[in-house]
Amino acid sequence: MRVFNTLSRKKEDFLPPGSEVKIYVCGVTPYSDSHIGHAMSYIIFDVIHRYFKFRGYKAKYVQNITDIDDKIIDRANRLGISPSELADKYTKSFFEDMAALNIQKADLYPKATEEIPKIIEVIQGLVGKGYAYPKKGSVYFRVRNVSDYGKLSHRSLASMTPTEVSVGSEDKEHPMDFALWKASKPDEPSWPSPWGEGRPGWHIECSAMSLKYLGTSLDIHGGGQDLIFPHHENEIAQSESFTQKKPFVKYWLHNGLLKLGEEKMSKSLGNLISIKEALEKYSPDAIRIFILSSHYRSPLTYSEEALEAAERGAERLQQVANNIPSGAKRGKEIDTDYYRQKFIKSMDDDFNTAQALALLFDLAREINRYDSEGIEAKAARTTLKKLGDEVMGLTFKQAQVAPLDAELIAQISKSIYKELNLGASPSEEGAEKLVENLILVRSRLRQGRKWQQADMIRVKLAEAGINLEDTPQGTTWKRKR
Repeated sequence: MRVFNTLSRKKEDFLPPGSEVKIYVCGVTPYSDSHIGHAMSYIIFDVIHRYFKFRGYKAKYVQNITDIDDKIIDRANRLGISPSELADKYTKSFFEDMAALNIQKADLYPKATEEIPKIIEVIQGLVGKGYAYPKKGSVYFRVRNVSDYGKLSHRSLASMTPTEVSVGSEDKEHPMDFALWKASKPDEPSWPSPWGEGRPGWHIECSAMSLKYLGTSLDIHGGGQDLIFPHHENEIAQSESFTQKKPFVKYWLHNGLLKLGEEKMSKSLGNLISIKEALEKYSPDAIRIFILSSHYRSPLTYSEEALEAAERGAERLQQVANNIPSGAKRGKEIDTDYYRQKFIKSMDDDFNTAQALALLFDLAREINRYDSEGIEAKAARTTLKKLGDEVMGLTFKQAQVAPLDAELIAQISKSIYKELNLGASPSEEGAEKLVENLILVRSRLRQGRKWQQADMIRVKLAEAGINLEDTPQGTTWKRKR
């Protein structure tokens, strides 16, 4: 197995020291609903986590929750509630979203507010070793004392500019020094410390939690590419300075970012689609296929067209996996080992989910061919579901669809009949019968080469949540989610 290490900027053989893989992934800051960009990162690392287990490794997976932060405090103040109440609400919402996306739970979800003693212990150690200094109730990390600071982002200290506005920043010895502990402000949550009341900085939380639950050296640390600097860079500096052991992390993995148009999807920019909103329109399998059809290190652009295509793909896999034809005869079986080995080869090459998914669709097409010839493909179906479920996290469940609005369909039928001068629309038919009747009308229009009128029917039905699909066997219809 080979993985791309952000630290070395190249693929490296994955060689953990034992049978257990220690994974730490930066978690959510719960001040609003999680968005589809979060889903991208957590689906990717869910598949990586699943794949290690599939390959026989034990995997210990830790994902933190930053439940105290400037954004949490600011929003809670605007809403007139406590920061803890806000964080609890959206932490619960986050777990609901993860379950809905079929993301397996991490082994631990430590919260920053519950890890204050460990955070203080690490900060004290850094002060004692000369890597940090207190100033007016805050504590800052001395970046100049770390000779290789910038090695993850491949930047020199001289080329950097300050990117973090810290409490008491005018008291820092160097512009790039960052806050480990922030002196308390009026009406903000705070905890006692050797330097006075305050709260932890963002970066130190992850170092303290990973050191506590995974030890001084991790196999994999993951997150989005936007976390490389300053967050992960600072994690390396403070962790290696505290433990005096290198490397803090053997393999740094970073996923590409989800874009909406030309910009990264983010809460701060306000250009986001929440996971709950996405799940109202698309199935969990469709969202996973949309994300996993691209290499995890590549940027991805959100589009309705791409998700509609992913939904169709999810339906094809679901139908092949579950619609077992009766009376199939035995014949030469599909070479499932070929597909399994090619799948593993793709995933072993830096978790190439796009290639691995393509192989599942190839296998589904082969199963379809066997079905059409009346030949049994039981073992192939088992392989399809095993790889899709255990590694890709697909549920193979049929997407839920919205019920037909009988009144709306009746109105559309009357409107179309009136516009086409067809007389009175059928009035006592059920909604499904009305749809089928309109498809028949459309078919006659197409036969008469009245394309514009035929397309008008398709558009009006689409507005009512009904998609038409023209096939050699005729026109079929289905309801949108």
